[in-house]
Amino acid sequence: MSEVVKGLTRRDFMKYCTGAAAALGLAEICGVEKIAQALEAALKKPPVIWLTGQDCTGCSISLLSIEDPGPASLVLDKISLRYHDAIMAGAGHVAEKALHDTIKEGGYVFIFEGSIPAADDRFCLVGGRPIKQTALKTAANAAAIISVGACAAYGGIPRATVSQGLPLSKVVTDKPIINLPTCPVHMDHLMGTILYYLTTHKVPPLDNIGRPKMYFGVSVHENCRRRPYFDAEMYLKDWNDPEQKDWCLLEKGCKGPDTMSDCPIRRWNNGINFCIDAGAPCQGCSEPSFYEQNSPLYAMGPVTDRILAMKAAGLIPKKKIA
Repeated sequence: MSEVVKGLTRRDFMKYCTGAAAALGLAEICGVEKIAQALEAALKKPPVIWLTGQDCTGCSISLLSIEDPGPASLVLDKISLRYHDAIMAGAGHVAEKALHDTIKEGGYVFIFEGSIPAADDRFCLVGGRPIKQTALKTAANAAAIISVGACAAYGGIPRATVSQGLPLSKVVTDKPIINLPTCPVHMDHLMGTILYYLTTHKVPPLDNIGRPKMYFGVSVHENCRRRPYFDAEMYLKDWNDPEQKDWCLLEKGCKGPDTMSDCPIRRWNNGINFCIDAGAPCQGCSEPSFYEQNSPLYAMGPVTDRILAMKAAGLIPKKKIA
């Protein structure tokens, strides 16, 4: 690598790599030097195809909301985003040609957002074709496949609707798929997963439902700041009572003990906040049970009953957090 790349000295570049490794949770897994080598190679801009199915575009908005690097730097400098129907400048035949040329070339990272309708292909047509057809064709020549967001990973909200939304893994069954749920996808999860792949040329270790263990290895409950109130059985009952403002939100529908994600540590909006600290119960959006089985979201339900039964049986150990 030259002494200056993209305006950075070698020393500043290594500082950037060290910070990125720490922020994305990859320092011990991959090593800073390997990450630096991967980023150097990535200056060739690894091609990316991003398809959207039945979705609210929330994961794309999450992509456009990142601050370091900014969305323009990410899309124009860090990767070669060959196709994204909401971001790309091209349209019509120009956009379709970019998609088909990249598929023919092969070796790209395929990112899928949204679900695929099981009830009728006509629920989701892109470029005049069923999204299922395009997803299968794109997956065939992909080097890595990543489902971003709850809808793509497990069906999400569309699964509970008349369209009967399917996750990508129910359609593409002959290749490994990395699932990055939460609603929307956390950009640290996505960029960390891509960097892991560029560094090791392997899929990161996954749990039994396809999520990277480095991001989904512990429950939201494990590191929740309201955890002591859960242990003391002090559950919020009145939103308007100031004495209860920090109490456990279990009786208000919190699925934290049943949800695997590093949200309390990684947090959202550039590390500023996350659902529970903002006063909202965890909705379990990183789990296959979201959305249909987790309803009602803001009241006790089957998930709450199961958590209380586990606690009564001593299956959820107490843990005092300072």
